[in-house]
Amino acid sequence: MTKSKLNPKVDGFLSKSKKWKAEYEKLRSIVLDCELTEDYKWMHPCYTHENKNIVLIHGFKEYCALLFHKGALLKDPSGILIQQTENVQAARQIRFTNIQEIIEMEPIIKAYIHEAIEVEKAGLEVTLKKTTEYSIPDEFQNKLDDMPELKTAFEALTPGRQRAYLYYFSEPKQSKTRVSRVEKYMQQILNGKGLND
Repeated sequence: MTKSKLNPKVDGFLSKSKKWKAEYEKLRSIVLDCELTEDYKWMHPCYTHENKNIVLIHGFKEYCALLFHKGALLKDPSGILIQQTENVQAARQIRFTNIQEIIEMEPIIKAYIHEAIEVEKAGLEVTLKKTTEYSIPDEFQNKLDDMPELKTAFEALTPGRQRAYLYYFSEPKQSKTRVSRVEKYMQQILNGKGLND
């Protein structure tokens, strides 16, 4: 099939796939044709170049996708890269809803993968938004002002954990939902833990 070695964990992932199995297999063959190393990370097939993540295959209810780890740096001449949510800064997806789309787009997919490899070889990095650029919802700011120990604990968290909390706390439209989220996670912050720890 390709010059690249197949990873048995990816074989296992494919054999358990109920939805998107044919699509995953086609995407796998396309990616391996680009001479990337097949790995298994975050419970999904992940493809690397010199141990740097290039692209990941994953699926959701409505679509399956190729996720480019530094997709924000790709030129996207076909206008097909999608930012999963507004808070995803670096990664971009190409989404598919059937195998026919993948077959028709194969040359384009390969061009994007080759560009992603070149981005990695050039050592380019996505400039991430700093934690200080995220707004702190009033409901959380009030708690930080009232409880110096909470403020200290929050500031001691890694920037990524801080961003996750700020995003999660500011997501709801209603103030009472924001308050309830803040109160639910205060102890976790005081314990030095992130949102998903």
